[in-house]
Amino acid sequence: MAILKIARMGHPVLALRAREVPDPRAPEIRHLVNDMVETMIDANGAGLAAPQVHVPLRVVVFQAPGTRSDPGLSEVERFDHTCPLTVLINPQITVLDEATEGGWEGCLSVPGLRGWVERPAHIRYRGIGIEGEMIEREARGFHARVVQHECDHLEGRLYPSRMSDLTRLIFESEIRHFQQAG
Repeated sequence: MAILKIARMGHPVLALRAREVPDPRAPEIRHLVNDMVETMIDANGAGLAAPQVHVPLRVVVFQAPGTRSDPGLSEVERFDHTCPLTVLINPQITVLDEATEGGWEGCLSVPGLRGWVERPAHIRYRGIGIEGEMIEREARGFHARVVQHECDHLEGRLYPSRMSDLTRLIFESEIRHFQQAG
């Protein structure tokens, strides 16, 4: 396994719609997924999409371990342990309820920043797992947020484009001041 280089905002690979994976069980996809998981863990991320590591394929990995927390974030924004390490190939999302909820998002491709993003709070997602099995789950809260965030990468979209108020795009180091003022 290897730690892969993460593309940053502005790199053209992040603006492309990723291609479908024709054979999810191909050895090169398993190798890519293993490297993506190692890279995500090394970078202390909750998720990673293949375009973020310069591979324009429809592959995402994500997790929400309860042990992870970010300095300055409230208890509500800490990671949800209900989302296990998941690999989704050729994922699809269905919004089950149009009601949205906001939350602070960060991104390994937009280092050092956080933005307040409103997203549907209740979704169903499905895709193919690393063993070729169909995965289908409902998700709410942070679990729903991380899936939507990672799948946005497959459409060539970064979270700042989802923000309705760019005054809520802030440096991670300043989030505690923003929360104290609010």
